[in-house]
Amino acid sequence: QVQLVESGGGLVQPGGSLRLSCTASGFTLDHYTIGWFRQAPGKEREGVSCISSSDNNTYYEDSVKGRFTISRDNAKNTVYLQMNSLKPEDTAVYYCAAGVLFRLCVASYRGMDYWGKGTLVTVSS
Repeated sequence: QVQLVESGGGLVQPGGSLRLSCTASGFTLDHYTIGWFRQAPGKEREGVSCISSSDNNTYYEDSVKGRFTISRDNAKNTVYLQMNSLKPEDTAVYYCAAGVLFRLCVASYRGMDYWGKGTLVTVSS
C-alpha cells in the first residue's frame, strides 16, 4: 500500500519556524519527485516546493524562495520542508505528494500521483 504521511504542522508566530516531514511507506521515496503543496481556506491549491528523485534538483515558489528549504533523507524515506520567517499568508494545509516527473511537480499539483492527507500550519500572533 502506497502511503505518504505529513507531520510537523502547528501554530507558530510570525517570524517563527517549523519543519514539516513527509514519510513514505509502501514504495521507495527516492525513486520519485516529491512536492509540497498548500491550500488556504477559500483559495486554490498551489505548489510550494519540489525535489527531484535522482539529482536533487529543487524548485521553490517565488513567495517562499529564500525562506523555505526542501531536502530528503533517503535512509529515512522522508522529505522535509524547513520553513523559516513564516508569515500569516503562509497559513494553509500543507500536503506532500509523489510523482514521476519533476517538471510536472513544478507545473501543477494535478501532475502528482500519491498524496498525503495534509498537516495544518497556522501563522498568527
